[in-house]
Amino acid sequence: MSWRSRLKACPLFAFNLINRDRWIAQQAASLPAGASVLDVGAGSCPYRGYFAHCHYQTQDFAALAPDQLRDGGYGRIDYVCDAASIPVDAGSFDAILCAEVLEHVPEPIKVVREFARILKPGGKLMLTAPLGSGIHQEPHHYYGGYTEYWYRKFLSEAGFEHIAVQANAGSFMYYAQESIRFLRTTNPALIEMPLPARLLWAPFWLLLLPVLGLLVPVSAMLLDRYDRERRFTVGYHVTAIRAQSAA
Repeated sequence: MSWRSRLKACPLFAFNLINRDRWIAQQAASLPAGASVLDVGAGSCPYRGYFAHCHYQTQDFAALAPDQLRDGGYGRIDYVCDAASIPVDAGSFDAILCAEVLEHVPEPIKVVREFARILKPGGKLMLTAPLGSGIHQEPHHYYGGYTEYWYRKFLSEAGFEHIAVQANAGSFMYYAQESIRFLRTTNPALIEMPLPARLLWAPFWLLLLPVLGLLVPVSAMLLDRYDRERRFTVGYHVTAIRAQSAA
């Protein structure tokens, strides 16, 4: 395994993705065999295997470049369309997965209302989105993130109940992520700056490397359990149940 692969598999350096994948795997395992599932904004379809026991289908607008996708290209997409207008009958699915998509849709409230339409009464919505993130998958990045209060207000208004919102780690792990991001984006071998400035910056970057790349992340991981407010979490994992009568 390469060092890049090891970093991607390390909870200290890739906790955001690892925690989210683990949560989605748990949600998938909770669904009964044969359940009809729609993965909205499926992209590379990295979660297809999690739903092998279900009737799994996918949706995406399919307009991104391969290098903008998690696995370098789209998987098999069943519905190429706008997430706010999916060409299926009302009550078509037992469950919907929508992972890290809402920040990329122009009208997210319409999208959650569409989820309520196409879910069966009692159907389950599994939703994740960032609270804050840098621009990515441009130009299709429209919102900075979603708070717990957004989910509770607009999911409820769309006809969902039993809304559960779980932070993906706490603020300290967010600080660790940004500490590592600082090192990556200021790497003197990669940063776009004149050669003399890079040579001047390089020794300072090397001094910061063990602090920002190891000491801060390890300290953050140890302290994260004590963060009660979690105001700077990277995002939320949300479940909700479609009420018997949706809005």
